[in-house]
Amino acid sequence: MMPMEIAPKIYDVGVTDWTVRDFHGYKTERGASYNSYLIVDEKICLIDTVKACYADELLEKISRVVDPAKIDYVVVNHVEPDHAGALPAVLKAAPNAKFVITMQGKNEALVHYGEGFDFMVVKEGDKISLGSRELAFVPMPMLHWPDNMVTYCPQDGILFSNDAFGQHYANSKRFDDEVDEYVLFYEAKKYFANILWPYARLIGGALKKAAALDVKMIAPAHGIIWRSMVDKILERYAVWGAGMQDGSLVIAYDTMWGSTETLARAMVEGAAAAGVHTKLLRMDRTPCSTVAVDLFEASGLLVGSPTLNSGMMQTIGGMLVYLKGLQPKGKKAAAFGTFGWAGGAQKDMEAMLTAAGCDLQQGFTCKWRASADDVAAARQFAYDFAKSL
Repeated sequence: MMPMEIAPKIYDVGVTDWTVRDFHGYKTERGASYNSYLIVDEKICLIDTVKACYADELLEKISRVVDPAKIDYVVVNHVEPDHAGALPAVLKAAPNAKFVITMQGKNEALVHYGEGFDFMVVKEGDKISLGSRELAFVPMPMLHWPDNMVTYCPQDGILFSNDAFGQHYANSKRFDDEVDEYVLFYEAKKYFANILWPYARLIGGALKKAAALDVKMIAPAHGIIWRSMVDKILERYAVWGAGMQDGSLVIAYDTMWGSTETLARAMVEGAAAAGVHTKLLRMDRTPCSTVAVDLFEASGLLVGSPTLNSGMMQTIGGMLVYLKGLQPKGKKAAAFGTFGWAGGAQKDMEAMLTAAGCDLQQGFTCKWRASADDVAAARQFAYDFAKSL
């Protein structure tokens, strides 16, 4: 069986990873894919590869279309191992191929994959001819590594976008109009929140470059290919890149003996009474990547922990370290919790929220087990906080 043609003589030869559930801390409950595309023209071109462990599957799929030794070009849009890990195997199978890459990408690839590649370094505006088609290269540094670029085929209107517009979403269907639209856009937002959020300020410039192209299809390096909803995903990226907020609130907490949980549940009531949509996430049961996607368009964050060994609980510490890396700037945030004979969690949480770029507000705490008065005060605290959003 031939690999699927996504356009005439352009084949999807990538690999679906059905069982992966963790992507360096990003929980991939719906799996992932490593998309690779083979263009057959007078010259044969492979765009991106796959993780090293799937190199044999990639080459087997290519061999159903052409002898891999006949590949003339390998476009390396991004050097990260989930996209480029198979490069040494591709080099062995296609020893005469030129590897098209940015200068930063070449420097990184030499470290990751060693010598022996015939690198063809390209810059913005450079093109190569494959015969009836040409490919144009557009560097997109820091989306999300310094080496990143996208590749555009004007004859088909296809943007091979690598990480941009991707999702960690394994599915036997390959196109946006073949899958559940809600799930697709949720996974696209989750991917943006967990991968691209720190670089969101660069999205506007990237979209301006894309707007100058006649894009009929977006073929990312992860997940589903966009062909019917290209305008929709471009619009969503414009919103996400601008950092627009929807006025909602996320409450993330952990608890030892239930008192901090009692406060958290009261705070949900208070925020709801203020008319604010609120999500409550207990961190010993919730992946950090879920917090990221829920917080991404929210306006506020309340983080709760009891004091454990003079500090916050490790689940809360891990979540705040994760969020600090994503830099959720502009979110109003406050800490809450309980303590016994000495505090500590409150100041630690507040320090981490500040370091993450949040707009820190006055928090809430009480000693020992929360009394009825404490619960009522927590409810009012959350009401006032939610109103401020």
